[in-house]
Amino acid sequence: MPIVSADLDGRALYPLAFAATLAAAVVGMVAAGSSADRRGPTPALVTAILLFAIGLIAAGTATSMGVFVAARLLQGLGSGGITVTLYVLVARVFPADLHPRIFGAFAAAWVIPSLVGPLAAGLVAELASWHWVFLGVVVLVGVASAVIAPTLRALEPQELRPFDRGAVGRVARAVVVAAGVVVLSTSAEIAPALSTLLAAGAIVVVVVAVRALLPAGTLLARGVLPSTVLLRALVAAAFFGTEVYLPLLLSEQYGLPPWLSGATLTAGAVSWALGSNLQGRPGTRLSHGNAMRLGTALLLAGILIVVITVALTLSPIVAGVGWFVAGGGMGAMFPRMGTLTLALSAPGREGFNSSALQIGDSTGGSVSLALTGLIAATVTGLIGGGAAVFGAIFVYGAVVALGAVLLAGRLNGLLLRGDAEEPATQL
Repeated sequence: MPIVSADLDGRALYPLAFAATLAAAVVGMVAAGSSADRRGPTPALVTAILLFAIGLIAAGTATSMGVFVAARLLQGLGSGGITVTLYVLVARVFPADLHPRIFGAFAAAWVIPSLVGPLAAGLVAELASWHWVFLGVVVLVGVASAVIAPTLRALEPQELRPFDRGAVGRVARAVVVAAGVVVLSTSAEIAPALSTLLAAGAIVVVVVAVRALLPAGTLLARGVLPSTVLLRALVAAAFFGTEVYLPLLLSEQYGLPPWLSGATLTAGAVSWALGSNLQGRPGTRLSHGNAMRLGTALLLAGILIVVITVALTLSPIVAGVGWFVAGGGMGAMFPRMGTLTLALSAPGREGFNSSALQIGDSTGGSVSLALTGLIAATVTGLIGGGAAVFGAIFVYGAVVALGAVLLAGRLNGLLLRGDAEEPATQL
């Protein structure tokens, strides 16, 4: 992205290049979920793939930063829609007992690009041009589309359900949430005093608008499905809010080069994939509730190890170990959240509930990143920079992770009591 920004003379729009994709994904999730519930996953998935591919082509051929940001918007719409419709497709194609393994495989599909992608993109940009980083991915999209096409053709046509008048309102609310996400993501670029006010206002707007996009009772954890969605938001907030600052800690406080400070994130990605694989192995006796409890406990333990590393100025290897533990926890519970969501979804509700789970993930991470930015600015203003800033951020992550541990325990209790009905109404 720095190369793109420099080439297109777009430093002022640099934050939007990231925020646009994240924000548009929320709209794509909601629209695709509503479409999948009404017409089946195929039309929504095909549309999402086309939007994503068009966005890649537009980005790869962009001659101005404005066009590039617009292309990133299209990529976000497409990627959000793809994620949700794949969940619905899993519900339609695979039996429920295979869902943990399928969602575990999703983690592997994510971790490999996260390991290889940055290096490959850097090499392509250096040896050819950054344009080919985006245009080259179009080829991969074509290959993936060809692979999934037979499955889509084999699906039995779904009877067209009546038009859901509430879908338009949900998409409108998704646009409001997306606008809030953009403000949250870019608020750090303006004056500190105004930044705090904007971020606080955006958080309120996001929380109010997102309610209609989630199962009834989500914000109060009323029931299994609402608790699952809220748990997804909490663990995303704790994990990603901490992860963003780990390389910065290792670079600024320990003087590690970028490639080595980034290795900590690689450790978390690898353990995430391992945890996902282990939880989905045939014959595993780990219940959904216990998977959530184990995952949140490992997440909390991993973040606490990072906190201790900062407090005692321990070796950066200790922080890497902590993040390996945290990543394993995420891998253990993320696939089970998807599995449980589909298990609780009545026919024709898979799209809405899957989009709710992804929105919880996205907004939880976005709000957390805004809060960590405010924490960093506040601590820096009070006592200056240094390790104290990182310590405050990581303590915040630990507190959120503790909340996730408590919620996971409550969720396990609800599952043991058999309180697993999907809410009949939405907020």
